Amino acid sequence: MRNPVRKQVKWWGLAALVLLLTLWLLGQAVLPFIIGAGVAYLLDPVADRLERAGLSRTMSVVLITVIVVLAFIATVLLVVPILFRQAAALIEIAPQMLEQARAFADARFPGAIPHAGGLQQTLTDLQAALGEQAGRVASTLLGSVRGAIGTVALLVIVPVVAFYLLLDWDNMVAEIDRHLPREHAPVIRRLATEIDDALAGFVRGQGVVILILGTWYALALMFVGLPFGFFIGIMAAVLSFIPYVGVLIGGATAIGVALFSFWGDPLWIGAVVAIFAVGQVVEGNYLQPKIVGGHVGLHPVWLLLALSVFGALFGFVGLVMAVPMAAALGVLARFLIARYRESVLYTGQSEPVEPAQPILVEMVPAGTVADRLRAARLAVDRARSQQQIATMQDDLNRRERS
Repeated sequence: MRNPVRKQVKWWGLAALVLLLTLWLLGQAVLPFIIGAGVAYLLDPVADRLERAGLSRTMSVVLITVIVVLAFIATVLLVVPILFRQAAALIEIAPQMLEQARAFADARFPGAIPHAGGLQQTLTDLQAALGEQAGRVASTLLGSVRGAIGTVALLVIVPVVAFYLLLDWDNMVAEIDRHLPREHAPVIRRLATEIDDALAGFVRGQGVVILILGTWYALALMFVGLPFGFFIGIMAAVLSFIPYVGVLIGGATAIGVALFSFWGDPLWIGAVVAIFAVGQVVEGNYLQPKIVGGHVGLHPVWLLLALSVFGALFGFVGLVMAVPMAAALGVLARFLIARYRESVLYTGQSEPVEPAQPILVEMVPAGTVADRLRAARLAVDRARSQQQIATMQDDLNRRERS
């Protein structure tokens, strides 16, 4: 007996609600496992390629793990200290930059900034806050990161979870597929494939774009001698996963620092502007179309909304889950819109009633059925007569032997 659609929707909706409630209650406890699963998902194609090259699954996973751990250690030892040092220095010098910008505005546009209050007071308060609270903000930020991720979770749990999930990834996917409801399995597989295409195209492709842009911005800004150039370049590259946000924030910060540091030397200020212009042209005309592609389907506004909503609901876990959830919800939204356009609500026409199955009538000559019944009766009588004759013959034989 077929399970009604309304009942199926109720049960699956209840299951999704329980999952979201579990994530909300567990919070940071599940974060290392979510990050480990994300790492395994991103590295699974690499493991598959190594398998096709002739390595076993175990050797492929071990090789990938060694390379990733060495890269992580090198990043922590070489890159992270420079980023934190330049970020702290930039926060410390920001009040002087704001004061110079305010003095320049007062000299060129007298009266534009009201001295009685308003923007003037806002700038003054901002300078004081940045100057006095820089150390406290940095320590609070580091403390929140340590509290959200945890040193043990970052260094132990995440690699272990990623290793074992990557080792059994194909078996795990096959096991999940085996437990799909049979009636909806083809649709679920198709939606999962579309979600995988969108998510893989965005995360893996955008990761490569961020790596290329980060290398270009950081090295180029350091080459022209821009203070804090390494931090500004990495920040602009990381924020570039939202189109135009990275180049606007990074470019504005870099140009502001260049005006403060290279005032009176327009050549180096122009060089900073040219670095971001080249990066934007290369990203928009080559990197995004060739690496990320146009099939991703994650609109920048949709991505910002997902980051805001999931971050507000689930905290740091929500920020980690925002991109995959945005990709999944985008695919599901397109699927539901397609179903809506096929429904009565959109077309305004009721679906035609399915016709009843026709009754098949076989036409035969008159008397055919009676002849078959007569022949069947004769066959039964003949069989009974033969059985009786055989029984009588057996009785005669027993009498003769006795």
